[in-house]
Amino acid sequence: MLFRDAINVTHITNLDDGNIYEGQMDGEWCVGSVPNGGYVLAQIVEACIQQQSSSPHPDPIHVTAYFLNAASLSPFRVVVRLLKRGKNFTNLVADLSQDNITKVTSHLIFGVLEAPSDANKNIINLLPPSPYARKVPLYHHPSKAPRKSLPILLNFHSRFDATQEPEIASQNHLNSPRRTTASTIGGGGLDYGIWCGFKDKEETLSIASLALFADIASNAPMLLPREHRKGLGTSWFPTMTLTIEYKFSIPKSSKTHSKRTVGVFSSTKFLHGAMGRNDMYTELWTAPCDIGEGLEVEGWRDEQVCLAVSTQMSLIVPMAINQAKGKL
Repeated sequence: MLFRDAINVTHITNLDDGNIYEGQMDGEWCVGSVPNGGYVLAQIVEACIQQQSSSPHPDPIHVTAYFLNAASLSPFRVVVRLLKRGKNFTNLVADLSQDNITKVTSHLIFGVLEAPSDANKNIINLLPPSPYARKVPLYHHPSKAPRKSLPILLNFHSRFDATQEPEIASQNHLNSPRRTTASTIGGGGLDYGIWCGFKDKEETLSIASLALFADIASNAPMLLPREHRKGLGTSWFPTMTLTIEYKFSIPKSSKTHSKRTVGVFSSTKFLHGAMGRNDMYTELWTAPCDIGEGLEVEGWRDEQVCLAVSTQMSLIVPMAINQAKGKL
């Protein structure tokens, strides 16, 4: 099922302070037996977008979600309630439940992503041509980047084209200059970067779909050299918390922006605790074209914008727990 069809949130009834929506989780968008955390969050984001569609604040600006229980392949309900409506922002709370059990609780801030053209005249921005502006952190243009496949444990891996970034991967090697020593200040960590896009040309990027892309990067244990993850069997990395800050609206498809591909860059600095708690910081960038298509032109990086940044906390647990959750 196409991702756009797998986000099948339908309005059911009005509340005094919000609305109730219902839908059905699709089995293709799972990690093993459990719906992907980003996919689950996308259902909540979509429900809230529907609620805010006719309001002065139609765009999600910030989302924080807490995953209390693993979602299952069954019908779900999203209850969206208004917390506060101000001049510039609207605050919502939204809970996704299945079988009367709350699976995810979230707080969302809505506003306007695309400001009027004259609104930023006196606003400080870290955007090109500022020398402080961050640029897309991937080395290769999507037309030339070497291909790779997403992990097979992502049931939806065949739905995507993806690339690899050998320069970023090499920074994770044991002999990389980035490895820390007794005299190192800061440093360390593991990085990951790919271009990733829907294969089906009927798919398009959406604000809701960015939640999925925010939860698609490989977790830190899988980026470690094999000798540093001895004893780690087939594992599941369930998301416990996921926060997304939306930076820009998705540009219309053009000669400088793809309508179904994004750049994904993530960085992990810490992995510790009895259950292997690990953090992940992720950036989602526009792409100048789809993977294997288009031409690399001078200045293409200056045309790209960061669509969203996310942070999350995940665990390391045996894959058997994932399989058991899928049978509940």
